[in-house]
Parts: sequence; structure tokens; C-alpha cells
Amino acid sequence: GSHDTMTYCLDKSSAVSVNESKLVKLLNKCLPCIVRPIIMKWSVTQVLTVTEQLEVGVRYLDFRIAHKANDPSMDLYFVHMVYTTVTVKDILWEILRWLETHPQEVVIIACRNFDGLTRRLHNHLVACIKEIFQCKLCPRNVVPTLRTMWHLGHQVIVSYEEEMELGKHCELWPPIPYWWGNKTSTRALIRYLERMKRMGRPEKFFVAGINLTENLRYILVHPFGSLKKMTLQSLPCLKIWIKQQYPGPKKKCINIIAGDFIGNNDFVKDVIELNTKI
Repeated sequence: GSHDTMTYCLDKSSAVSVNESKLVKLLNKCLPCIVRPIIMKWSVTQVLTVTEQLEVGVRYLDFRIAHKANDPSMDLYFVHMVYTTVTVKDILWEILRWLETHPQEVVIIACRNFDGLTRRLHNHLVACIKEIFQCKLCPRNVVPTLRTMWHLGHQVIVSYEEEMELGKHCELWPPIPYWWGNKTSTRALIRYLERMKRMGRPEKFFVAGINLTENLRYILVHPFGSLKKMTLQSLPCLKIWIKQQYPGPKKKCINIIAGDFIGNNDFVKDVIELNTKI
């Protein structure tokens, strides 16, 4: 999986997300030449496009969806502090084109956050998802083994973090739990993940996030740092942790593993190779 999948195309000139703190908005307004480059350094989590991510083996896509404030259109974007240059609809079509050339592949799309989405915009988004993927959508009453999905022609599982929509559409799956450590150090993150494993894995899909998270103190102590530098420094230790994991239904088993800058350090290859332990 890729954490914050769409941050490779954040718009440098876009407004700051409505959900960001008043302090960030004020600083961005008063000192844009200083603040905007800092925001970009700590917001970008991926450099590969969605098609490139699918090509290297990513099968879980983390979509943070938003509607821009004061935008009269129905256009929806992705967001991580700032908005993306591409719309959600364009990316859904891009995924469909890839799936049509890879008929035995299955992709999980996690729709989350929904900054600024009204009931009307939720209806619009779900209608787009159903119009684009049609019978490729796997209903939540199907037990999604590969054999079953191949037989039925399903290729897409959409989890949706909005209960009201779940009740209206059988094509939407409940939110997939994401183990987010919110840690700045690799050791602390691994301790968190091991603690979550001891508590026992959820019965259905869940994500172990190996992504580090900056805070204001960390940024101030590392004025020339970036999320990419932070991530690349952590990868050797996380690589060891990944190789020690086991997939499967047992209490301490792992399901989906998602990270930042997934094109680096054989991350995808290491995760996929865990399947040989089954």
C-alpha cells in the first residue's frame, strides 16, 4: 500500500486545506515565500504516479478526498495540507484504464477524510465511482478470494469512511482500520506496531502504516530536513521489521503494509515476498 497516495501531484499554488490550523493558514498568508516551501517539503509522501505505483505492485491506495472552499463546481481533489492538481474523477479513470489491461489484478481504494464534502458531494462521488468501475466493483457481501473475484469479474474494493453512504450502497465497504503510529522515530514506530500486533489483528482488512510523522518540534530541530529524508533514513530498520512479518489470520499476522515513497529500497518487493511464508 501507499500512504497518502496522491501527494506526488500537490499544487504548489493552491490554498491551504480548510482543516489546517489557523496558525498555518496565517503564516502561509503572511510569509508565503518562507512557509510554502516548508509545507511542500513535509506534505509530499510519494513521487511515483498512481499508474507507476500500480506497475511496481501497490494494491492499496490511500485517497484523502476534499472539495475546495468557495469552489462553485462539483470537482473533487485530493489533499494533504494543500490540494492536488488533478481531480478525483481523472484518477479513477486512470485506475480503470490500468485495470482493463491487467484483468486479474485487484485494487483496494480507501476513500477517507472528505474535507468539505456535503451530502450532495458525497452522492456525486459515489455516483462517479459506480459509473466508472461498474461491474468491476466488488460488493461487500462477497468473500473476496481471488478465485471468486476472477470468476465474477470484480477488480475493485472501495472502502468508504462515511456511514450514511455505506447504508445506501452495497458496493461500498466499511472503513479499513489504519495503524498510524504518529511517531518521529523508527524505534518508537516499531514499538507501536508490535504493541498493536499483541492486541491482535482485526478479522478483516487492516493496514499497518510504516510511515513516520513529523511534528512542529521535529521540523524546527531539522530546518533543512524533509519528509523524504526522514523516510529514507528509516527504511533500513523498517526493511528488517517487514521481513520478520507473517501474513495470515493468526493474532500477530499482518495484512496490508503501507508506506511513504514506496519506490525506494525494495519496499514493495519485500512486502509481496511475505506471501511465500503462507
